[in-house]
Amino acid sequence: MSSRKRHNFRELTVWKKARQNNPRIYLLTKKFPDDEKFGMKSQIKRASVSIMSNIAEGAGRRTNKDFINFLGMAHGSATEVENLLIVSLDLGFITKEDFTTQIEYLHEIQKMMNGLMDSLEKSNV
Repeated sequence: MSSRKRHNFRELTVWKKARQNNPRIYLLTKKFPDDEKFGMKSQIKRASVSIMSNIAEGAGRRTNKDFINFLGMAHGSATEVENLLIVSLDLGFITKEDFTTQIEYLHEIQKMMNGLMDSLEKSNV
């Protein structure tokens, strides 16, 4: 089992970026129809919060392997948000411009997570 110095999640740039994503998603979902309050609107907000929560939980784990696992879950949550944004666009809940802006932001977060996972994997060698 490889050990490592634990990270302070609040100092991780990727966590900060994921944190900034939440108000963006919450503002975007205000455009959703009222009858989506407990459907897509709720699901996309939970998935967005899950991104930063998994990064934080992984940062507190004992090994790089555990941290990488949680970053993988965070990446999955970001992919879920992306999928839900596609559905939201298809249903006319958001504009193409809002969709494109948010997808670009999500892809930045995913690239940062990929880079962190690569770095953690290399430090295990």
